[in-house]
Amino acid sequence: MTTATQDAQGSALDESNILELARTKVLERGEGLNYEETLAVLNLPDEKIEELLELAHEVRVKWCGDEVEVEGIVSLKTGGCPEDCHFCSQSAMFNSPVRAARIDIPELIESAKQTRKTGASEFCIVAAVRGPDERLMNDLIDATHAIKDEVDIEIAASVGMITLEQAQRLKDAGVHRYNHNLETSESYFPQVVTTHTFEERIDTLKNVRQVGMEVCTGGILGLGETREQRAEFAQNLASVDPTEVPMNFLDPRPGTPFADKEPMEANEALRAIGAFRLALPKTTLRFAGGRELTLGDLGAEQGLLGGINAVIVGNYLTTLGRPAETDLDMLGKLRLPIRALNETI
Repeated sequence: MTTATQDAQGSALDESNILELARTKVLERGEGLNYEETLAVLNLPDEKIEELLELAHEVRVKWCGDEVEVEGIVSLKTGGCPEDCHFCSQSAMFNSPVRAARIDIPELIESAKQTRKTGASEFCIVAAVRGPDERLMNDLIDATHAIKDEVDIEIAASVGMITLEQAQRLKDAGVHRYNHNLETSESYFPQVVTTHTFEERIDTLKNVRQVGMEVCTGGILGLGETREQRAEFAQNLASVDPTEVPMNFLDPRPGTPFADKEPMEANEALRAIGAFRLALPKTTLRFAGGRELTLGDLGAEQGLLGGINAVIVGNYLTTLGRPAETDLDMLGKLRLPIRALNETI
């Protein structure tokens, strides 16, 4: 019987032993928690959260290092998306305040320059589409070349579902990481999106990996999923072995089907951060949208000392973030070094 099997077949998992098991399995051996173990962590009582976050921080320092990766994002094409992701104000199906817009390459270059000045090593170009048409592909490729000519920064992209051929073209242009979020667990996905399937998203990630780009995939917590589905989601993510997992928290957007949902409670978010770190010990976990609403300043600090090792600075696609200087000051206060560019190339 293997050690992992012994772990799984040991005494019933509960608050009295799950963190002890995680210390052995995750911290010492670098193995992620399975579904039942992740669920046990998500069911920990509030008084165990501090202990959970301390362990999660130890795990991330041991297996990922103590540096924090900083990224900025910009939208090449905003709004007018034909998909019906129920949380998203960029869908053309919903009566939201967001209107379709597009920016040009000089604006992208300037945004990349401003992002680099924050110390960021990563710049992600995003478009609200089901998948890129030929015009968008050409714009993205031209923008990638133009930015790399003028700015010393890595380029990531997120333009929906892509074919193997499109993935190869982006890789050849210099895009090193591609983001396509699974958004939520496979079982809850039909309650969030109906215009495409969970498997279609998986197919895009397979194409990204096949051409040699880094896989970036995460989602949004607090969409109405259960803790069981949250644990399932962590395992869905682990199954595709991502380099990076963006962790968003629902910021209900006017005009969307999820506009009336309550934001996730801070302790639930902190439990999830710790649980996802223990399920994904060697993955970059990035603070993304909604953390300001869900966690505030104190909670963000707790997250960065509880498993998070990357942040998006500045604004998001359709919601305001924190000023980059505020996040950089927070990293300085917590004595967390920013990952240098030459260490990411």
